[in-house]
Amino acid sequence: MLKSTLEQWRMLHAVINHGGFAQAAEAVHKSQSTVHHAVHKLESMLGVRILEVQGRKAVLTEAGELLLRRSESLIRQALQLEQVAEGLARGVEAQIQIAVDIIFPQESLYQALADFSDCFPNTRVELIETVLSGAEDLLKQGICDLVVTPFVPQGFIGNLLMDIPFVPVACPGHALHKVDRPLTKQDLAEHRQIVMRDSGSAGRSSGWLGAEQRWTVTHASTSVDMVRKGLGFAWLPLTWIGPLLESGQLKELTLQEGGGREGSLYLAYGDIDQQGPAGRYLGQRLLELSRSQAGKYWFLPENS
Repeated sequence: MLKSTLEQWRMLHAVINHGGFAQAAEAVHKSQSTVHHAVHKLESMLGVRILEVQGRKAVLTEAGELLLRRSESLIRQALQLEQVAEGLARGVEAQIQIAVDIIFPQESLYQALADFSDCFPNTRVELIETVLSGAEDLLKQGICDLVVTPFVPQGFIGNLLMDIPFVPVACPGHALHKVDRPLTKQDLAEHRQIVMRDSGSAGRSSGWLGAEQRWTVTHASTSVDMVRKGLGFAWLPLTWIGPLLESGQLKELTLQEGGGREGSLYLAYGDIDQQGPAGRYLGQRLLELSRSQAGKYWFLPENS
């Protein structure tokens, strides 16, 4: 049998957080004597002095500070447990929020959403398109139910969806294609590079960024169009440029070193225990479609 109760710990937290017994009683809608009794009962049952009076104010003892700090996770987990129960009682979610990095193949995303619509027609979806650390930020802030992200923050678990090749490309008439040998870093540094801006707060960069001239854009279609029109070169994902490479509108650059590279994408939930059936279904479809279509990179993003 436990000596203490969750309610007693809640009363102690209220006293400390609100600055006294009277203020705590008002905050938790209890009488002051009830709060006072709960805290003293806690001390008596544990055999430890938690509070001491200094002047007209009750403050934590050294032991009380340690116990309060340890009990914070107890309170937090109890709240999470109730939230999970509330979600289960509600059944299917009214709305889910998902963040997807823009390099994820849109064919797979649209198919997953179409299947989702068939199964959960009454659940609203808010889709946020992100770049680099954008989805990571939304996951850490608790804004999204699930994300497709290149970076899984500490404390979360990600399921690998796919590895996406990035290819250094320029239009066929670009000066870099006229160099009759594998290109060096110095060759690249003398020409303009087109890069995508990180939509998150981390300001992450991706790949080689050594060009003296660099244009940074915020839309996928802009970066592709700029490269196609000869305004610069870029490392672009095959999920965007497969048809352009096949048609000859873009041409891969031959580098002396560090040519093609890969970027990994992961599926991560904010809290899978709190996720309802709709969110779980959408995540599962994204996993299934990613694995069944791995290696197929035929989609070019439309103009934003």
